[in-house]
Amino acid sequence: MKEHWDERYSATDYIYGTNPNLWFRDKLLQLTPGSLLLPAEGEGRNAVFAAKNGWKVLALDQSTEGRKKALKLADREGVRIDYLISNLHEFNDIGMTFDAIALIFVHLPPEVREQVHRHLTGFLKPGGFLILEAFTDEQLKNTSGGPKTPLLLYNSKIIERDFNQLRFIDFTESTVILDEGPLHRGEAHVVRLFAQKPFPVCQQ
Repeated sequence: MKEHWDERYSATDYIYGTNPNLWFRDKLLQLTPGSLLLPAEGEGRNAVFAAKNGWKVLALDQSTEGRKKALKLADREGVRIDYLISNLHEFNDIGMTFDAIALIFVHLPPEVREQVHRHLTGFLKPGGFLILEAFTDEQLKNTSGGPKTPLLLYNSKIIERDFNQLRFIDFTESTVILDEGPLHRGEAHVVRLFAQKPFPVCQQ
């Protein structure tokens, strides 16, 4: 898998563009800047946007080629991001928590998906926010990107189950038009979630 993404990201162009994902952009701009975790961040488009808007960003990805392009983009835009090479299920920086986590088109096989989702949201501070967009199984009929393996695609029931420890604020499954570089372009079917980690209940 690492070799697959290194090969993709070794292209000169940014294959998913340099502008942020629109759902991510709109939701992030509603929040007060703080610390942000971006798993599977790839070429850095969302990380750089967040840093330009005052967020302290930690990006994760297994691709060294993706990291190179992300740091190059950050340098070009005059911002700083931290970027670790890590598998998502192995990331375990003890004591580190975040005000927000964004999972933008992070598609995981079913045998690890729920475990990784719960592992990552465990790094949210109480009151912190999750921003998620992913392709649904309806995406198979489209040519606008995403996995071609049905088991890697999601639906609203999967998302509801994996993130049932969070408070859902905005949750939709719909058709959108993507314009995110050459590999995400055209009509797409996605599930979108904006959710908050509850504060602990005070015991009297």
